[in-house]
Amino acid sequence: MTQVLFYLILGVALWVLGLHGLIRLHQPIRRIISVNIMGSGVFMVMVALARRSEDPDPVMHALVVTGLVVAISATAFALRLAVTGQRSEEDRE
Repeated sequence: MTQVLFYLILGVALWVLGLHGLIRLHQPIRRIISVNIMGSGVFMVMVALARRSEDPDPVMHALVVTGLVVAISATAFALRLAVTGQRSEEDRE
């Protein structure tokens, strides 16, 4: 088993684990974490695919770095929405 294949399998396993959490869990914060796990799996697969040749593909690495920044921003926004939604439900009761 090569190193690239190992990271491909690990990335797919992370994605499947995140999908399982997204389907099975109902709490908003846990679902957000599941989506982040899925994103980590996708990023791992992208980096593994970029490393297949002798010279790693710099475009793929740049896409992963950009994706990380977007994922962090989207996670912060989603967590803020989840907390605000939780507070508004508590105020109604």
